[in-house]
Amino acid sequence: MKTFVGKMTLLSSLAIAVPFSMMGSPADDEHAGHGNNIPAKLVEIVRNATRQYIDVNVATAANYHPFLGCVTGPDHGAMGVHYVNGDLVGDGEIDSTKPEALIYEPTANGMKLVGVEFIVDAATWLKNHDGAPVLEGQTFQFVSSPNRFGLPAFFELHVWAWRDNPNGAFVDWNTRVTCEGQ
Repeated sequence: MKTFVGKMTLLSSLAIAVPFSMMGSPADDEHAGHGNNIPAKLVEIVRNATRQYIDVNVATAANYHPFLGCVTGPDHGAMGVHYVNGDLVGDGEIDSTKPEALIYEPTANGMKLVGVEFIVDAATWLKNHDGAPVLEGQTFQFVSSPNRFGLPAFFELHVWAWRDNPNGAFVDWNTRVTCEGQ
């Protein structure tokens, strides 16, 4: 009985201590607007890789250019303005540190980086792979053709690395992004 009580005391101590040890610092809570949630590995990779593009002028100097204006949904929120690097879209590959598109929200103070989109042409991808692309456990969505963008069929994955999305970090539409500032 003494051993059982000792184990229960240890478990109770761990049950109290573990949540506190996982909380992190107050600065972590404010990081990039993701509240108290611990972001997924892909979100952290994207943040680290795109921090340099917070200034949209750096993005344009790196061959990212606006494509189609600010994208909104009829009742889903918005995506924002996609700055696309055509060389990356055309290479038929995906790399978690090199998103094909950077997504900016137009604001009164200029363009604000809110996320990225990984994009790969479906026909090119499927020549060398059996299924949809996957990055860090996140499966890309298939967008058939014809589509509202006038593009051939493609695979895509949004990552809201710089703006919290109440529906999830990898959902296409973000209800906290707007095109009203354009």
